Amino acid sequence: MDNREFKIILEKRTLDFAIETVRFCMHLRKMDIPNALITQLLKAGTSIGGNYREANRAESKNDFIHKIGIVEKEASETIYWLEVLNGSKLLDTSTSNTSNILFKEAKELLAIFNSISRNSKKKC
Repeated sequence: MDNREFKIILEKRTLDFAIETVRFCMHLRKMDIPNALITQLLKAGTSIGGNYREANRAESKNDFIHKIGIVEKEASETIYWLEVLNGSKLLDTSTSNTSNILFKEAKELLAIFNSISRNSKKKC
C-alpha cells in the first residue's frame, strides 16, 4: 500500500469514527448523561478526522507536523471523555459496549497518529 492509499483509508476510518461518535452521542442525549460530557466527546471525536484531512492538505512539512499534533491531542481527549463516561457507571450494558468499541478505535487511531508524528519529525 502506498502513502496515498494509506491516507485515503485513514481518512475513511476517521470519518467512520466521527459518524459512530455522533450516533453514540445522540443515543447518550436520550439517557440521563450530563450534556457537558456528551458535548466534549462529540467535539473531540469528530475533530480527529477533520484535523487529519486538514493535515493532509498542509502547506509545508512543519504545518503537517503541527496539524498531526492537533489530531493526536483530539484523539487523546476523546479517550479521556470515554474513560470519564465508562468510569461514571451511568451507561447501560449496550451503551457501555459501544463506548468500549469507540475507546478501542480511539486508542488505535492515537497509536497511528503518534507513529505518523514521530516518523514525520524524523524526516525533518
